[in-house]
Amino acid sequence: MVFVIDIGNTKIKTAVFEADKLVVRTDFEYENWQKNILKKIDSFSKIETVIVASVAKFDENDFLFLSKFKLIFITNNTKLPFHNLYTTPNTLGIDRKVLAAGAVLKYQNINRLIIDAGTCVTYDFVDSNNSYFGGAISPGLRIRYKSLHDYTAKLPLLEAQMPEHFIGNATSESIHAGVIYGLLHEIDGFIDHYRAIYENFIIILTGGDTEFLAKQLKNIIFANENFLLESLNLIYQYQEHD
Repeated sequence: MVFVIDIGNTKIKTAVFEADKLVVRTDFEYENWQKNILKKIDSFSKIETVIVASVAKFDENDFLFLSKFKLIFITNNTKLPFHNLYTTPNTLGIDRKVLAAGAVLKYQNINRLIIDAGTCVTYDFVDSNNSYFGGAISPGLRIRYKSLHDYTAKLPLLEAQMPEHFIGNATSESIHAGVIYGLLHEIDGFIDHYRAIYENFIIILTGGDTEFLAKQLKNIIFANENFLLESLNLIYQYQEHD
């Protein structure tokens, strides 16, 4: 069994895998995270390996409490199955690298666009020759709502909610229309741009807002909220058999 850990900007997501099967997923807050992770791992006697990806300011020393396991900590030096054409490869987020690797390992001989809708929305493109080109970064839903509240005098802070109509007939509905439809049009627009250039194409939508966004998008996509966790498991398998 393999225990994978995705340390994101707002929470810590974990999963237990047995071969390709996701056995259980658990999310943790940052408070007491080490204690809670160790407790979860210890509930599975067959776990031998832990693989970690972090966008937070953690390094391998923060995981010494897992020293009894084989620990794989994804870094800029980790061997991954794509050719990185990013001009600043060391500034490319670990999460984006993991997603690109997962897309290459799971979907072969095809162009891939991975959209991660979380705290930020990231777009990452890997072509059918496994060359990673880069993509885009924009604010996620919660940042958009919070920005409207924080940088204005009177606009309220709202939770994400699909508006009844694209024309907001009140302040709250106008905010929902602007934030939700703005992001939906952004995502569909990016997809249309890529499709105009590249054929033989697959689009993967992942991240915390996957379920909320997927059913509203006009483009056909593969929606998988757990794709980063699955990608970590695929990287482990790739390293084991390389």
